[in-house]
Amino acid sequence: MAWMTTAPRTVAGPPALAAGPISAQAPAGPQTLGELVLGWFATAARELPWRRPGTTPWAVLVSEVMLQQTPVARVLPVWEAWLDRWPTPAALAAQPAGEAVRAWGRLGYPRRALRLHQAAVAIVERHGGEIPADLDALLALPGIGTYTARAVAAFAFRQRHPVVDVNVRRLFARAVEGRADPPATVSRRDLAAVAELLPADPETAAMTSAALMELGALVCVARTPRCAACPLLHRCAWVGAGSPAGTGPARRPQGYAGTDRQVRGRLLAVLRDAEQVVGQDLLDQVWDDPVQRDRALAGLIDDGLIVRVAPGVYALPG
Repeated sequence: MAWMTTAPRTVAGPPALAAGPISAQAPAGPQTLGELVLGWFATAARELPWRRPGTTPWAVLVSEVMLQQTPVARVLPVWEAWLDRWPTPAALAAQPAGEAVRAWGRLGYPRRALRLHQAAVAIVERHGGEIPADLDALLALPGIGTYTARAVAAFAFRQRHPVVDVNVRRLFARAVEGRADPPATVSRRDLAAVAELLPADPETAAMTSAALMELGALVCVARTPRCAACPLLHRCAWVGAGSPAGTGPARRPQGYAGTDRQVRGRLLAVLRDAEQVVGQDLLDQVWDDPVQRDRALAGLIDDGLIVRVAPGVYALPG
C-alpha cells in the first residue's frame, strides 16, 4: 500500500527487527541484494515501538493499518493510546464501532478504524480472539487486504512472504529493473519477483522484507533519492543506466483545503466530540456550502462512519 505522506512511511517489522547478528555473518564473496540491504538495515533501522521484543501480533496489525498513508509521527501517540485502551482484539470487539471511529481522532481515512473493528470482531468469532498466523486466514478477515495480511504474517509471525508496498515497488523498479516508474498496483508478478530476493530461512526473510521497505522509505524515496547513501548504489540498474527520468505522468500532490475530504473531516469531528446525538443545526455550522456539506454527509453515512438515528439527528455507529 502506498504511503502518500510528507514523511517516509515506516514498516511495521517483527518485534526484534532492529539491528541483529544476521548481517554480521554475511558470507565471503559477492553479496546478494538481500544481504546488502540487511547489512544496511542492521545500523540504519529506526527504533519504533512495534519493532520491540514482545510486541503482539495485534499491535503489529494495528500499526500496519494506522501507517497506511499516514506519517509515523502522527501514528505513534494514537497507536499507543489505542493499545492502552484495547490491548487485544476482544477488547475492541466488545466496544461499539463508533468508539473506534472516535479514538481514531484526526489520523485521516477513518474507514480504517471501522476495518480494524470489523477485523477484531471476526478474530474473536473465528479464531477465539487470537490473530491467525495463516496467510489465507488473515486474507479472509474483513478489511484486511493483500499487503496487510502479508505484513502481519511476515512481521508478527516471521514467515517468508514478499511484502510489497509503494516503497518496495519503487526500490525494485530502480535497483532491479532499471526504471524510475514503479507499477501503479501490485501484481502477482511483483510478488513473485520480490519473493526471489528473499532468503529461504523464514526469520531472515522477514527481516529482509522489513529492510527492503525501510530502504525504500528512507533512501530510495520518490522525488530525491539519496543514492550516495544506498547500499545498492553499485548494484542499482537505474543508476547504472544514468538515472533516467520517469516516463509516466507526473503525480500532483492531493489537495485538501476546500475538498469533500475536508468537509467530511469537519463533520466527523463534531460527532467525535459529542457525547450524545448531534442535530442538523450543529452540522450546518461547519461548512457554508449546503450542497457540498450534504454530499459529504451522505458519503459518511454510506461509508458507515455516521448513522442517521432520526430525521436530522446523527450519531457515530453503534
